Amino acid sequence: MEAISVGLAIGLIGLGILGIIGAGIKSVINGKQDYKRIGMMAVPFVVFGISYAFFGEIPKAGVFTAVFMLGAMVVTIVLTGMRGTFKF
Repeated sequence: MEAISVGLAIGLIGLGILGIIGAGIKSVINGKQDYKRIGMMAVPFVVFGISYAFFGEIPKAGVFTAVFMLGAMVVTIVLTGMRGTFKF
């Protein structure tokens, strides 16, 4: 029973990802998306690819990617706050 539910869950996740990709492609074709935003969505995949090439293991690469992205988020929040505070 568990195997069926796990398989169905993975299938639903796959269908959701395909739907998101399809909607994204449609938005790009219609000119509703900015290419910078699309590029920003690729950053975690690029970081994961580089860390996987460096570490050679998926779990270590995943943890490094998560830590790197969280650190980048904190730095970005601090810089945005400084920009708002000091008006530069």
